[in-house]
Amino acid sequence: MFGPHLIMEASGCKHSKLADKTLLTDLLNKLPDKMGMTKIMDPHVFEYRGEVADDWGLSGIVIIAESHLAFHTFPEKGFLTVDIFSCKEFDVSTAVQEIINAFEAETWDEQLIMRGREFPKSLTKASLIVETERQQHFNQLIAA
Repeated sequence: MFGPHLIMEASGCKHSKLADKTLLTDLLNKLPDKMGMTKIMDPHVFEYRGEVADDWGLSGIVIIAESHLAFHTFPEKGFLTVDIFSCKEFDVSTAVQEIINAFEAETWDEQLIMRGREFPKSLTKASLIVETERQQHFNQLIAA
């Protein structure tokens, strides 16, 4: 397996927290360390305003050596989406609790997907996967 991908949505969040660029920047600065990750860039947080007035919000991302954390807030709707992907295990409950606390979420939903189940972590494993796929393809050609 390559690693876990946490997908989270939270609602009933405090408007002032969802609209706070400093809060989101601070969270993106601190959360990787609390999860045992290695931040390799400063967070980038910006405000978005589209055609629908109440769809405005903040988007923030931080790149970590293990992948990334991305947040999108919708202050007028009290709503937040989060994606945390990593090539190594992390404490999902710590991440979720930090997010809930930061935005004072009333309800939330979290899903954990294990990505890259066949990701080869070694040259030997990669060679075996490629050879198996080639053999299956060859067998399909002969059968046709």
